[in-house]
Amino acid sequence: MKQVLFRALALCSVVLFSASVTPAKADPSSDLQETGRLLAILLDSGRVTIGLNQALINNPSQADQRFTAETFANQTLSNFKERTGIDLRNLSGAPVPAMAKPLLERLMEESKKTVTSYQPVLSMPSMKYKGLIPATFGTETSERFQKWSGVYLKQTAPPHLLRNPKNKPDEFEAAYMEQLSRAEVPRTGDGIVSETVEDGKTVRVLLPLFYSKACLSCHGEPKGERDISGYPREGAKEGELGGVLSVRLSANAQSSPAAEQSR
Repeated sequence: MKQVLFRALALCSVVLFSASVTPAKADPSSDLQETGRLLAILLDSGRVTIGLNQALINNPSQADQRFTAETFANQTLSNFKERTGIDLRNLSGAPVPAMAKPLLERLMEESKKTVTSYQPVLSMPSMKYKGLIPATFGTETSERFQKWSGVYLKQTAPPHLLRNPKNKPDEFEAAYMEQLSRAEVPRTGDGIVSETVEDGKTVRVLLPLFYSKACLSCHGEPKGERDISGYPREGAKEGELGGVLSVRLSANAQSSPAAEQSR
């Protein structure tokens, strides 16, 4: 079944879906779309948590408080629940597609592993930049998750904003980002764009990422000046499109070995 959206090159405007899909529906593409939406929001919830704790993460001593995997998990789960109404601590009874449950559990596990892997660096004294920022978290966590699940999950950005070659957009992502950058596209909420491809066998889901004030310390003005990570600032403005979180799910993902293994 074709979704409401068509390829961005044929669009005259972009429609963002924000309502949850009811899992009870028989349409498998609806389950795929909702699963993709929830995976993207969970990954972004982790990115948000990293961003909100940047001062603590880069604290040279962390003597009084440390940014642990448990601290990260608690805040990420709260952010995800606030945005979706779903409590991942009680996922068994949550109104989500059956295929989403093991994938969400694993994405949370891989997210915590990313934070755990930085603990030796976070504990090093006299270091003002520890390397754990929303972008590195997103890239490393999505790579871990994809290796386990086989589900395509990626953080990407328009070519002119791309910092990490690993995050280079494919043709589908680049075309939609061109449309999402338009001023009339809503900047609030967790609206997604979605398209069913390959004769209904695969669903693509994109969650737009718009620059907030917090993002501008690294991506804002003055353009060209180095940020804390050493990259030149892009001169971005609040509300501009910074990238998307991209998910690609196929019908056979529901019975993949990785998904079955976690049940």
